[in-house]
Amino acid sequence: MMRKMLLATAFVAVALPALAADGTKVFESVCAACHQSGGKGTPGLAPPLIDPALWQRLGDKAPYYVANVMIGGLSGTITAGGQGYYGLAMPSQAHLSDDELMAAANHVLQDLNGSKIAVTPDLIAGARAAPLGHKALLALRKGVAP
Repeated sequence: MMRKMLLATAFVAVALPALAADGTKVFESVCAACHQSGGKGTPGLAPPLIDPALWQRLGDKAPYYVANVMIGGLSGTITAGGQGYYGLAMPSQAHLSDDELMAAANHVLQDLNGSKIAVTPDLIAGARAAPLGHKALLALRKGVAP
């Protein structure tokens, strides 16, 4: 009996990472359509997601910001990588599963920008329950607490 429990636990421990969404795959299949492969952005359309100044300014609020942008979308005017994006209209990606959102967000933060902080299930749930509006997201992006 004990052996079966140990084998089942080992199976779950090995299988769980395989069941989790792959952030690179989600990003490349959904986000790269606008933000391009590797997050380099499309001038005039979609800002680069490799933006050290933005992530440094956001600091520990970066996961909160990313979760809310992915759930609620973002519209307005921003500056990224020294270029203005006017009439920005990123659609909500709320149709993605929580795992897919979290994986793509963490790909942007960690893989593309080398951050150690991460989007958590609680942040995704919170953004789904009460997403920040576009005005609040733009203020947060500028370093003003919403």
